[in-house]
Amino acid sequence: MAFTEPHLEELVVIPAALSSRSRTRYRGVLRTHVAAVCCGLLLSGAAVATAAAALADQAQAQVEERGRGTLVSAEKLYTLATPRAVAAELGAAGFEDDTVHYGVVAYRLVYRTVDPHGRPTTASGLLALPLNREGRLPAVSFAHGTGSHKNDSPSMRRGAFVSAPVIAHAAAGAVGVAPDYLGMGKGPGSHPWMDIGSETTASLDMLRAARAFAPRTGHVLEREVMVTGFSQGASAALGLGRALEAGADHWFRLGALAPVSGAYDFGGTWLSALLDGRLEPKSSVLYAAYTLVAFNRLHHVYDSPGEVFRAPYDSTVEALFDGAHTGEQLMRGTPGTLDELLTEHGRELLAHPTGPLAAALRTTGAVCTDWAPGAPVRLYMATGDEQAVTANTEHCRQALHNKGVDAPAVDLGAVDYQGSRHLGSNVAATSAIVRWFGELRRR
Repeated sequence: MAFTEPHLEELVVIPAALSSRSRTRYRGVLRTHVAAVCCGLLLSGAAVATAAAALADQAQAQVEERGRGTLVSAEKLYTLATPRAVAAELGAAGFEDDTVHYGVVAYRLVYRTVDPHGRPTTASGLLALPLNREGRLPAVSFAHGTGSHKNDSPSMRRGAFVSAPVIAHAAAGAVGVAPDYLGMGKGPGSHPWMDIGSETTASLDMLRAARAFAPRTGHVLEREVMVTGFSQGASAALGLGRALEAGADHWFRLGALAPVSGAYDFGGTWLSALLDGRLEPKSSVLYAAYTLVAFNRLHHVYDSPGEVFRAPYDSTVEALFDGAHTGEQLMRGTPGTLDELLTEHGRELLAHPTGPLAAALRTTGAVCTDWAPGAPVRLYMATGDEQAVTANTEHCRQALHNKGVDAPAVDLGAVDYQGSRHLGSNVAATSAIVRWFGELRRR
């Protein structure tokens, strides 16, 4: 059995970043290994693709330095052997099981990526694969919502709010791929919350790690990626979609985009709602604290906590966001109102950002305004969202419309999850997005 060069590159894309000499060596290594595997065997196209992709990692290691997206480790977390077991898993998290068709196996991947300053680091994420479905599979990237503890991430929790959407997509027949983000899961350091740049690189590099690992399970990831995310993850999803359409990866392409309940106009609509009482009061306190602490770590928003936080919180709030404190500890360690938390300067800084904070917020808020997606887009939201007011979604829809993009806003209604419409939107949107992505793939 012989391979022509176009056939080989259809199965395994030769990395565009390689020099001409390295690309030639890469092709030679692949041909040698694929011929050794396939010689004398009559393999199906899917089996050949799987064999070629599985050997690509070995070939690439001989011609490239280890870099972004390189797989560091893979750990099997659990197997949900039947659709019934998956349904029980989703039910435990409060999610519907109406799109379940396959059992699922879940892995934690640790991979190489970069921090907000471009320095090498590692991150982790959840990979969920459908059982009894072979060959090439579509990938769905899911970016999760805000958490403060390292365990508030998909690869660290089972049967939970943050992992259920990933399992749901895998149970429908796709490969569910979910970054934990920097500083979450098994990643070192603190989490750079709402930093679109590092959310994007962590998401993209998780996809690369998933592609490197998938052939070990007999699968190859298709080029088109369906991208979704909730709350914080809605902006992260837009960042990843923008990077994919800009050609940030030589293999993956954006297939569709479905963000849910995002704070897209972060420095405008969202901060205004936080300060004027449109957000639930305790949520306003937590988000105000997280905004100031997280953005200060990257952009030097204040010199000392006492400038923005009132006593006694000026000496305690920063430590609450170290990744080791639970959500319950965060709730107990913060006051019930913004007036108790913020100094006049702290409130003014959020109301009228200047300097480094203003610049950072412009970057965060550009996810809907500085590009025009070519792939299909739907924006999902819930009526009466108490954490991400729906004006954010209208802002994003209008910004994309101004760029010539039809991005309909799908109102999920007054959905509820543990008393929260914001959280309820993630539950309700998951089944809707699974179905929509499936429809797009069948076209």
